Parts: sequence; structure tokens; C-alpha cells
Amino acid sequence: MTTLSLRQIRLRSGEEYRDTKDVELGSFELGGQRYLTVPGTVPADLTITRASTGSVFGLSLRARVHGPCYRCVADAVVDIPVSVREYQATNPGESEELKTPYVVDDQLDLSGWARDAIVLALPGKILCRPDCAGLCPVCGRDLNVEPHAHDEAEGDPRWSALADLRDRL
Repeated sequence: MTTLSLRQIRLRSGEEYRDTKDVELGSFELGGQRYLTVPGTVPADLTITRASTGSVFGLSLRARVHGPCYRCVADAVVDIPVSVREYQATNPGESEELKTPYVVDDQLDLSGWARDAIVLALPGKILCRPDCAGLCPVCGRDLNVEPHAHDEAEGDPRWSALADLRDRL
């Protein structure tokens, strides 16, 4: 887990701190599936700007996420550019909007912040390729490797009375 001690950074109002940090990302679970960032540690551009009422944190990085395809379960790779900001007030009081969950005891959790930002930037469906055909709903074979069709299955004989009624109408 990569953290940054904010006690070491002394900024006055209007000053800015810039640095490149190596952030550990590791793996995460999404929808019951395990996804892995490769490489596990990526360089991230960090900026901290001191305002009169608090601090503005900025983080920019690029991550490559590996995991199962939503349709065919083959390995899918997605490149994710991330650029996020957080604000932490000097005296936030009880207001949740003036606090960032990534600052605890003057420690900025870079790993947690980056991982959350990557998850939010992921597409709704992670695919191995845009035209992925998925798995056959009848036999379960990968339709990308072996495209095929099945003959229409014969209906359940218990529904034959309704089928006769449909044919008459």
C-alpha cells in the first residue's frame, strides 16, 4: 500500500507541490471477478495545492487492467487513463463534502485512491474485443473460436395444448 505523509509537505496558501510517485495497485474484485493491474506498480503524477480553506489533491496515471471478458470469459485487457481530484478542508467539521476518505491521520492513501479511480473509470462491460460473440447459450462453447448454430429444440409436450391454441388464433 502506497501512502504519503502530509506532515512532510509544508505549503502556504497558493503554493503547489508536484511529484511523481510509484503507486502500488495490486488486484481488486468487481462483480465477483478478480481483475489485476499489470504492472502492479505504476508511476502517478501527484499535485497538492494549498488553498486558503484546505488542500486540493490531484492524481494522474495510466493503468492496464487484465481480467475476464464479460461475454466469453477469455482474458480481456483494458487501458485506463485516470485523472482525479479530491478536496480536504482545513476545518471540515461534520460536513462529509469537505473531507476526503483518502486522508487519515495526515496520511494520503495513494493506493486506495488510485484503485477506486480505476474501478470508476472502467467501462460497463469489459470485453476481450469490441465484437466479442460470447458463449453459446445452448452448449457453452466460445462463439469467437467456433461459430455455430443449433437446430431449434423441440418444445416441451406439456405446452402442446397452448401451441395448438396459438395456431388456431
